[in-house]
Amino acid sequence: MLLATFKLCAGSSYRHMRNMKGLRHQAVLAIGQELNRRALGGPVPSAWINQVRRRSSLLGSRLEETLYSDQEMAYIRQGEDAMQKALGILSNQEGWKEENQQANGDKVLSKVIPDVGKVFRLEVVVDQPMDRLYGELVDRMEAMGEWNPSVKEIKILQRIGKETVITHELAAESAGNLVGPRDFVSVRCAKRRGSTCVLAGIATHFGEMPVQKGVIRAEHGPTCMVLHPLAGSPSKTKLTWLLSIDLKGWLPKTIINQVLSQTQVDFANHLRHRLESSLASEAKC
Repeated sequence: MLLATFKLCAGSSYRHMRNMKGLRHQAVLAIGQELNRRALGGPVPSAWINQVRRRSSLLGSRLEETLYSDQEMAYIRQGEDAMQKALGILSNQEGWKEENQQANGDKVLSKVIPDVGKVFRLEVVVDQPMDRLYGELVDRMEAMGEWNPSVKEIKILQRIGKETVITHELAAESAGNLVGPRDFVSVRCAKRRGSTCVLAGIATHFGEMPVQKGVIRAEHGPTCMVLHPLAGSPSKTKLTWLLSIDLKGWLPKTIINQVLSQTQVDFANHLRHRLESSLASEAKC
């Protein structure tokens, strides 16, 4: 049985089984179950069993990688590359210029990055734990249009594993119709490492979401949000949002700068209101 399972898993018995993702995944689990059964059958697992168990573990990790298509792996790499590039921009503290400063401490900075263009950096402190922000921004991403007036709709087009999604975002027109209808197709990557959470994204191509009539397809550059508990106040969260957008079309730079910096300030206020409203609703239940 074990030998047959190995052949099935490796795809050496039938060539067409190389593409049967679910079957290969089940085969890996079957190997582990068979090894455990044999190991428990005697007083001490034999050296052969231990050797095969180690090899099956390695085989399992390699097969997990093959569960994604080449296109899916390309999306995963694209999201991770965008995250690294965005974090690299944020890590350089030099050259930032203040664009907007609020009485509550919220501020927007800007900087021109070669090969990227002008980027905007929002820095705020939200009086809520990080998990609540993560839940709203990641787990309930598609509900953002309910509380953020700058977004009409966000739809997840495809999920790839636990950390990567392809999204379509339809932006609302700006006040006074300064910026007409725009939409975005992006690959987004969310990673939690210890007490820090990073949400990153960048424009991508997704064949099932072509350009829509009457809507300009804009593009996110490398963008990300970094969340972590405020030092000394774990019930509060420091949020840093790097925003890079190419709105396409002809727009004066002064209008673009005004709209984007104000969008970030408004986002922070809408997010706070959403979290407070949700907390109040939970308290009533």
